[in-house]
Amino acid sequence: MREPDRIIRLKTVLARTGLTRSTLYRKIAEGSFPAQIKISVNGAGWHESEISRWIEDPVQWRPKTAID
Repeated sequence: MREPDRIIRLKTVLARTGLTRSTLYRKIAEGSFPAQIKISVNGAGWHESEISRWIEDPVQWRPKTAID
């Protein structure tokens, strides 16, 4: 059985990627970094698998499409 994909918060994403907060949000706006998902009224997070995929190859990273 596959483990569910964890949701990680901003602090963890910044620590794992080495990006600053402003760079991270700029990259999201450009489409070159995974967008956050809403997890509550005031909270957001990222799928850990998407962050890991970005870390593996940040230059070639693209959002998964329905075909992927």
